[in-house]
Amino acid sequence: MIYSSTITERIKKCGIYSFLKDNFLNNLKFLEVMDYEELLREGKKNLPEVASKSDRFVIPHIRGHVQGNRTVLSNFNQIVEALGRPPSHLLKFILKELATPGEIKKTGVIIGSKVPASRINEKIELYADKYVICKECGRPDTKLIKEGDIVYMRCMACGSKKPV
Repeated sequence: MIYSSTITERIKKCGIYSFLKDNFLNNLKFLEVMDYEELLREGKKNLPEVASKSDRFVIPHIRGHVQGNRTVLSNFNQIVEALGRPPSHLLKFILKELATPGEIKKTGVIIGSKVPASRINEKIELYADKYVICKECGRPDTKLIKEGDIVYMRCMACGSKKPV
């Protein structure tokens, strides 16, 4: 059991008893009769419900158009900035997955065949799952580190290190 008298004694030793007595100690009377489990239940009851969950990591959808027998992606640089990876690495992955040639130009990326935007978006999400999002904590705060011949993904949030 937690007793307010022991808390009061500790506060008196700190020298801020009079301030806390006027403002907070009158509200601590419930501590005399509640144990830890009861306090925990009471605290959980008073927590607000989460109205909506917002993700801070959102991958923009690809914008592009078909030009003859080629597909031009105009917002490739925006996607690369959101993922935090080199443009050449993402492009190499997408081209390998689509089995098509392509190159980076000033205006964007040119893919050597007609590819619907939905397929490109699927490949970008696959890239993010494999090379950006941490497998342990699910956060996008990762960096690719090459040690010898092996490339590792190191999470800056939780510290995990996994080979990719």
